[in-house]
Amino acid sequence: MSTTDIGLTESESERLSELTAEWQLLADLSFADLVLWVQNSNSELVALAQIRPMTAATVFAQDLIGSKLNVSENENIFKALKSGEIIRDLDTQNLGDFAVKEEFIPVKFQEKIIAVITRHRNIETMRTPSRLELNYREIANQIYRMVSQGDFPVKESFYLAESAPRVGDGLVRLDSEGRIVFASPNARSAFGKLGWNREMDSFHFGEILDELSLQTKSREPREENWRAVMSGKTLRREEFENSTGILDLLAIPLTEFGNRIGAIVLVHNVTELKRRDRALISKDATIREIHHRVKNNLQSVSALLRLQGRRISDEGARAALEEAVRRIGSIAHVHETLSSGSKDFVVFDDVIEKIIKNGLELSPRPGEIQINKVGEFGQITSLVATPLALILSELIQNALEHGLEQSGSKVEVRCFRDDLGIEVAVRDDGIGLATDFDISKSANLGLEIVKTLTENELNGELTLSKLQKGTEAKIRFAY
Repeated sequence: MSTTDIGLTESESERLSELTAEWQLLADLSFADLVLWVQNSNSELVALAQIRPMTAATVFAQDLIGSKLNVSENENIFKALKSGEIIRDLDTQNLGDFAVKEEFIPVKFQEKIIAVITRHRNIETMRTPSRLELNYREIANQIYRMVSQGDFPVKESFYLAESAPRVGDGLVRLDSEGRIVFASPNARSAFGKLGWNREMDSFHFGEILDELSLQTKSREPREENWRAVMSGKTLRREEFENSTGILDLLAIPLTEFGNRIGAIVLVHNVTELKRRDRALISKDATIREIHHRVKNNLQSVSALLRLQGRRISDEGARAALEEAVRRIGSIAHVHETLSSGSKDFVVFDDVIEKIIKNGLELSPRPGEIQINKVGEFGQITSLVATPLALILSELIQNALEHGLEQSGSKVEVRCFRDDLGIEVAVRDDGIGLATDFDISKSANLGLEIVKTLTENELNGELTLSKLQKGTEAKIRFAY
C-alpha cells in the first residue's frame, strides 16, 4: 500500500520514506521491532512499514504490513497520534512465546503528526542490561524524542546509503563537546587495528583520529583537522586512512528541541573492502592495458601483411592477404574498444561503426554505395563481441563484393534485441542469390567463416534469403 492511498501529501510521503530508509538504526539501537502506522480515511491506523532488529530476536514471526487498528483495539497508539507525546505502555503484552513491552512514538513533520511508530521489545532482553545495551537504549530514546519533535531523520542524511556504517559495525557516543562517553567493543576493535591501544573514554574523538593520522608519513594535507570534522556538531561522513587501515565514519548529531546534546559516530573498518576494491581497479587497468597492447600487436601484424602484399605479383595471393588484413582489423577494433572501457563489455555500436567505415573504404565502387545501421546493439561481452565483429565484417564485405559488385547502392545492418537473444541481418539491394545457391556447397571462405563462428562460438543460426531485390543474411543467437 502506498502513502498516497491514505491521503498523505507528497512531502509527507517523502518524509516517511526518509524515515523508513534510516530506521534500521532505531531498531538496532532499541533491540526492538518497529511498525509504522498511518491513519486512513476511515480513521483506522494502517501498518505501512515494518522492520526487525539485527541486534535481537524479532517478536513478530509474521509481517504486519497492511494490518489495521481502530481505537478499541489499541487506545495508546491513537493517544500518541492525537497528543504528539511519546506513550509508554506499562502493561505487558503477550505475543506468541514473547512477553512484550510497547511504546508509541508520534512522527512529527512541519508541525503535524503524520504517523506513529510502535516499538515492541521482548522483556527478556530488558533484564540486567549490559553497559552496551544501556547506552544503545539511551541513544535510541533520544532519537525517538527527535522523531517526535520533527528533528529526525537529520536533513540530508547519509545513513540511507546502502554502504553506510551500521550499529553492529561499531558505535561511539559523544557528549556535547565531542568527547567519548562510550565506545562499543566493535568500535574499540576497529580503532585497535589502526594502532589505538588505549581506552577511548574521555578522549575527544577527533584527537584520536589526529594522533592516528600521524602514522601516515605521506598523507595529503587536510583543510580541517579531525577534531573539527568529527566533533559531532554536524552530520558528516568521512573516510579516515592511515598506514595500517581505513575507517568509514558517520557522525549523527543528537538534539533536544533543536539544541545539540551530543552525537553518535558509526564506525566501520573497511580496510579489506578497500584493498579488494583497489585490487580490482588495478586488475581492471591491467586488463585494459592488455587489450591496448593486443590491439597494437594486431595493427603491427596488419601492417606487415600489407607490406608483404605489395611485394606479391600474384593477384589471388594479394587478395588473400588483403582479406586477412581486414579480418585482423575487425578483431583489433574490439580490443581497441575494450582498452578504453572499464569493464569486460563492449559498446558494440562503436565497433560496427568502424567496421562500416572500413567496408566503405574497401568498396568495389567507391562513392556509390551507402552502408546504414538500423537499431542499437548496446553493450555486449567481449567473448561475444569478437566473433560477432568478424561475422559482420564478412557479411558486409560479402554484400559489397558479390551483391553490389555491379548494381545496387545500399547495405543495411539491422539489429534487434529481445529477452531471447540478438538477431542481426545484413541486407543489400544488389543482384541477389543465384537460383541454385546452396550454402553447404559454397566455396566462399567468408561465408564458411560466418557459418563456423555463428554455430560454434555463438551457438546461433545463419540463414541466407533472396529478397525481391537483393539478399539478406541473418544470424540469431541467445544472449
